[in-house]
Amino acid sequence: MDSHLEAVTWEGARNRYGIITPPVRDQIKRELDLIRQLGFPGYFLIVWDIINFCRRSNIMVQGRGSAANSAVCYSLGITAVDPVGGKLLFERFLSEGRKGWPDIDLDLPSGDRRESVIQEIYRRYGRLGAAMTANVISFRGRSAMRETGKALNLPEDVMDRFSRLQANGDFPHTLSARDQLRQAGLPIDHPRLNAFLEIFHAMQGLPRHLGQHSGGMVICEGQLDSVVPLENATMPGRTVIQWDKDDCEDLGIVKVDLLGLGMMAALQDAIEICAQRGRPVDLAQLPKDDPETYDMLCAADTVGVFQVESRAQMATLPRMKPREFYDLVIEVAIIRPGPIQGHLMHPYLARREGTESISYLDDRLRPVLERTLGVPLFQEQMLKIAMVMANFSGAEAEELRRALSYHRSQERMQRVEKKLRAALAANQVKPKVAEEIVAAITSFALYGFPESHAISFALIAYASSWLKVHRPAEFYVGLLNNQPMGFYSSATLIKDAQRRHLRVLPVSVVHSDWLCTVESDQTIRLGFRLTQGIQQTAVIKMVEQRRRRPFTDLVDFRARTRFARDELRTLAKAGALNPLTTHRRQALWSVEEEFYQDELFIPDLETSAPLPPMEPIERLTSDFETMRLTVGPHPVGYLRPKLPNDIWRSIDLPQAPNGSRIRIGGQVICRQRPGTAKGFVFISLEDETGISNAIVTPQLFEKYRLVITQESFLLIEGILQIHSGVIHVRAKTIERLPALALDHADSHDFC
Repeated sequence: MDSHLEAVTWEGARNRYGIITPPVRDQIKRELDLIRQLGFPGYFLIVWDIINFCRRSNIMVQGRGSAANSAVCYSLGITAVDPVGGKLLFERFLSEGRKGWPDIDLDLPSGDRRESVIQEIYRRYGRLGAAMTANVISFRGRSAMRETGKALNLPEDVMDRFSRLQANGDFPHTLSARDQLRQAGLPIDHPRLNAFLEIFHAMQGLPRHLGQHSGGMVICEGQLDSVVPLENATMPGRTVIQWDKDDCEDLGIVKVDLLGLGMMAALQDAIEICAQRGRPVDLAQLPKDDPETYDMLCAADTVGVFQVESRAQMATLPRMKPREFYDLVIEVAIIRPGPIQGHLMHPYLARREGTESISYLDDRLRPVLERTLGVPLFQEQMLKIAMVMANFSGAEAEELRRALSYHRSQERMQRVEKKLRAALAANQVKPKVAEEIVAAITSFALYGFPESHAISFALIAYASSWLKVHRPAEFYVGLLNNQPMGFYSSATLIKDAQRRHLRVLPVSVVHSDWLCTVESDQTIRLGFRLTQGIQQTAVIKMVEQRRRRPFTDLVDFRARTRFARDELRTLAKAGALNPLTTHRRQALWSVEEEFYQDELFIPDLETSAPLPPMEPIERLTSDFETMRLTVGPHPVGYLRPKLPNDIWRSIDLPQAPNGSRIRIGGQVICRQRPGTAKGFVFISLEDETGISNAIVTPQLFEKYRLVITQESFLLIEGILQIHSGVIHVRAKTIERLPALALDHADSHDFC
């Protein structure tokens, strides 16, 4: 194994680097020596083997996490980040004191491609040699409430309302379970209320059941059942062990994380469509200095773009103004719990904007922190600070990080912090500077984001941004064919595409396939996968018949397809039958006619009594009932003539006076309450011109909780705040916007 790993590593290095420079040679030799010393060559070869299978099978794959700090991983094709050129810290990945196996995560396209990799590992290592790890599911808010309510026989309608109120992201200090029960309709003097609350709080965090881990696979030499019980998973062809990933690590079992990433699937689909249309794209050769791509990022026009599409990222991009790839690396990493809780995000942005001077805790830290303007943003920087200022070895620095992250052992944390303070004093670091270093490291280690991880994600973020600018039709089709993913629903993605001057055509039994398709550089056609209640098998058979001979009319269509009556109604209501009839209402009438397959004499369905076409508002309602979206005007566009003139459109907000009290209204597409936001809620409203954002204080959220969480259309009045191109409204009052009956509208809520 040692010699084979060395051979394939040097071969890969020649392919990756071309010319192997002395720094690259020295780094690879150092890593190979340590890998041999720790006995890890077999592990690297297992992962390399998986990577090779993915390459042969045309499946996109990219290693991420701390593995991207390794030149060996880069040479083997496991990662796409050059750690030597990026001056990344290898000790963040492997050090001499390492006890367990390395941690290599592989990002794969979610769906069938990832499943084919999992099944290949089962095939290669056998049912007793590979299995998915378990995941312990614990009782949390709604599940604890449901079980407690059943035991105490509380009314089902109260429990339903409580579930809707107990949204993800709630915090005990903003609304107690007692208040939520009261709002859900349980009287405060109910005889079982106190018993419910006592049991409800006691159940929080208790194990509920074993689930399947999202991607952890363990591998051994065919006797896994001699170590841990195995069981069949719910999904056919999968085996699950009854231990979670931490147990496997403690026992020294080889584990590889095969993580499904929706954007990887969308990118691969988009790139394959580009190749089919004679517009090939090579992700490895994308220019990292494309001005149009950075223009879009600076404008925060990032709906659908990987990692930088959240409201917080959109609010940061105009201040960051990324103009080179490393700017995007920082952008990916800066909206994280570590920089936010460590109060590092705003100092970095202030220094970047020139409103705060760049300074360093110690001149010795200039090489470590220069790229981030003196502000430590990455885990690797924290480890280097310990190595530079406390003379820690790489192994000692990694031990420091692990101890501080191991929050279950207060004794271990205190011991390593004491060692750090002593080392700083011995290295003649001033007491004040030493305190700041200790505070920075201890507060940041648990939440810090690895620089290597940020670079890996930034590669995907840049690729998705470039495709949105230069291959928009393929980009949006890739996204639509892999929904649900990201922050935005298919309805919002379609409106974003239309604002970028793409023509989006509706589903049609004459033109559409199961998947969405590209008809031209500026035209996409929706597929039946976006339609509710239509079976894929029926659509595939319909497409086969259509390829043999186009449908001539509705009679011919019904004679040669096998859709159920409910499916025909859905097709008619969605307008998919319009090319074969006059309009939706006529199609709805026609599909109710009795019709028998393969009958010798078929009645003329078009002789039915003529019916008036649907009104525009009826077509909109039908679109959302059948597809949860529309390719026609935005719902707020229908409402606009009836709304007061003082409700601002999203596109007009830059012209409004900063600090003025205004009103905005629209369809709710996103409700967020991040754990780092101290209970603040962020709401995104979409109208016919774009997206506007509002900030809601914890107190205001509790006052309008039911309206905010239950209504699909909101009218928000508040103070307009414009800063560095970022626009939002600080809400003062919130009410229901007189709206349409669109009960099927999707939104991204508290996730």
